[in-house]
Amino acid sequence: MGLGLARILNAPTWTDLRSRLISAIVLGVAVLVLTIIGGVPFRILCCMASVIVFDEWSRMTRAKRAGDIYAFARRTLFVSLVAFLFEYHGIALLIVALATAFIGIVDRGERKADWVMGGLVYSALAGMAPGILRDGGPEGLAVLGLVICTVWATDVFAYFTGRSVGGPKLMPLVSPKKTISGAVGGLIAGTVCAAAFSYWLTDEVTWLVVLLAAVLSIVGQAGDLFESWIKRRFGVKDSGRLIPGHGGLMDRIDALIVSAAVALLFGIAVAGLDHPARAIFAF
Repeated sequence: MGLGLARILNAPTWTDLRSRLISAIVLGVAVLVLTIIGGVPFRILCCMASVIVFDEWSRMTRAKRAGDIYAFARRTLFVSLVAFLFEYHGIALLIVALATAFIGIVDRGERKADWVMGGLVYSALAGMAPGILRDGGPEGLAVLGLVICTVWATDVFAYFTGRSVGGPKLMPLVSPKKTISGAVGGLIAGTVCAAAFSYWLTDEVTWLVVLLAAVLSIVGQAGDLFESWIKRRFGVKDSGRLIPGHGGLMDRIDALIVSAAVALLFGIAVAGLDHPARAIFAF
């Protein structure tokens, strides 16, 4: 029995899972602590995430070939992150929007900088979306907790449900390992966990929270597939080697980027840029 257990523990599947679990726990604890602290420490973390995501995106898509336009986009990201760091959220978002429009106009004839524009927007949202949500006080912490809870539960249960149940593939040309059963299992788990989080926090579960959690779970999985499509298009296995068992940072937070961006857009549309989190929670 001991030898049988040793074979299981040394099997490639378990070794990969063990590496994923260890790195996920370490990363999760660090992010959780800084998220709870909030303020400048969390915004610094968000800025670091944006820069890392932009560099990983650029390596994967070979965006550096755009030359001066790539350099302009990278400097623009830095400037916008400085504005974000000092809580000038509107200015930070405006800088990114104007720079993206400028690149599109300059490059409209050659269309060599499409991936640069995409990387600028994607990496800016990677840090600014959770950062702006968190800056909304206790409501911001609650909303970001809801987003993280939904995304992580979806990711974990989609992985285990897909491996346990199997069945038809979700999008085999994009991600051969993902199954429909995994996607459904992740959606159910993400929604249920978000509802449980809301009940623990407020002693009630509203339809808004349930519907928003379902949407965040779906778009989070879409964000995961989107990154898989990019990697397949450019023949890349991982976005980087930053996190053992997970590859690069994008490989770990691709779903979170899209989900947080959708939550932020919803919050801005309903409650404005100053307090977007109050569109979901109001204490």
